[in-house]
Amino acid sequence: MRRPLIVLAVLVLALLGVAAAIVVHRLQGQGNIRGSSTEEFTLSTTVPKPPPLGVLWPQYGFDATRDRSVQLPLRPPYRKVWWYGAGSLVEFPPAIGYGRLFFSTNSGKFAAVSMKTGKRAWKVITHRCVAASPALGSYKHGTVYAAFLNKPPCNAKRGDGKVVAYSAGVGKVRWQKTIGPSESSPLLVGDRLYVGDWNGRVWALDARTGRTIWQRKPAGAAIKGAIASSGGRLYVGAYDGSVYCLGAQSGRLIWRARAQRRLYGHSRFYSTPALAYGRVYIGSTDGKVYSYGATTGRLLWSHGTGGYVYASPAVADGLVFAGSYSKRFFAFDAATGDVRWSFEANGEISGSATVIGNVVYFATLAGRTYALATHTGRRLWTYPDGKYTPVVAAQGRLFLVGFGKVYGMVPS
Repeated sequence: MRRPLIVLAVLVLALLGVAAAIVVHRLQGQGNIRGSSTEEFTLSTTVPKPPPLGVLWPQYGFDATRDRSVQLPLRPPYRKVWWYGAGSLVEFPPAIGYGRLFFSTNSGKFAAVSMKTGKRAWKVITHRCVAASPALGSYKHGTVYAAFLNKPPCNAKRGDGKVVAYSAGVGKVRWQKTIGPSESSPLLVGDRLYVGDWNGRVWALDARTGRTIWQRKPAGAAIKGAIASSGGRLYVGAYDGSVYCLGAQSGRLIWRARAQRRLYGHSRFYSTPALAYGRVYIGSTDGKVYSYGATTGRLLWSHGTGGYVYASPAVADGLVFAGSYSKRFFAFDAATGDVRWSFEANGEISGSATVIGNVVYFATLAGRTYALATHTGRRLWTYPDGKYTPVVAAQGRLFLVGFGKVYGMVPS
C-alpha cells in the first residue's frame, strides 16, 4: 500500500506545482510593463488637417486621432455667461460649428443651441437612448451625424440602432441608417463616416447618402467606444478585451492586440483609442492604461491605476492623461508609461479628459470639474458641476458639460 500512496502523493504534488506555476505566470502577466522611447515612438507627428470651414470642434476627441488636445489661448479661471438646461444627463460632449453646439441627452433629445447665448435653435425627440457625441461636417451647408442606441429600456439585449444625418440649420433628417445599437461616436473622415455597434461590427458609410461602403465584424463582443483614424488605418477597442486595426478603405483586419491576462475577471475596452507618436493609447476595465504600436499592434507599455479605466486618454506634450475609478487622475510618460504625476480627486472618474493649451480638464462622478496644469498636476480651478467628459472649447469660449446642463464660459 505504501508504494501506490507515495506515487499518488508525488502526482498530487506535481499537479499542485503545475497549478502554482500557472497562477504565478498569470499573476506576473498582470504586472506593469515599462516602455521605451526607442521602440515605435516618435515625437514628430503629422499635423492634422484643419476642420471644415465654419466647424470649430468637429467630433468626439476633436479630430480623427481622438487625442483630445487643442491649442487655444484659454486658461482658468472662468465666469459663466449662460447655461442651458438639457433636462437629463448629457454624457458626451457637443460638436461645435456654424455658431452652435450640437449634442444629445441620455433621454434621446438631440439639440442645437447658440454658442453665444445658449438659446436653443432646434431639437429633435428621437425616442432612443443615446451615449455618443455627434460629428459635424460641411456637406450641404452643414450636416451633423449622430449615432443612437435601441429604444428604451436602454439596457435591453435586443433591438437596433440608428445613424442619422441632420441638417445643421433646422434639424431636418437628410438620411438614416439602421445598424446595431451604437454608442460609438461617429468618425467623419472626408466623405466617409465610420461607426461601431454592439454586434461587434464596424461600418463605413457614405456621409452624403448613408450608403454602406463596407461593414466588417472583427470583434467577438460589443464595440462601445469610438473609432480613431490615422495614416489610412482605423483603430477601435472591444468588449472582448482586444484592440483592432483595420484598413480604412476596405475594412481589412491588419492586426489584433489583446489586453494582458487576468487571473480573475475580464478586460474590456470601452475607452476610445487616442493616436499619437506612432502609438495607440487606450484604457481598460482591468484598471490599466495600455500603449500599443500603431504599426504592429505590439504591446509596448501598460500601467495600473487601481480602478476601472473607462476614460479615453488625452495626449499632449509627451504625456498621456487618464482618470480612474480609483479617484485618481494620472499623467503618464507617453514613451515609457512612467507616472509623471497623479492627482487625487473628490470622486471616481469615468469620463475622458480634454487638454486645452497647457491645462487638462476632467470631471468626476461626484459632480465636480477640475482644471490642472499639464506638466505639474497643480490644481488651477474647479467648478461644482460635471459628470463625464468635462469641456469643449472655441476661440475665447469654454463650454463645460454638467450633469444636465451645458455652460457657456469666458475667462474672467
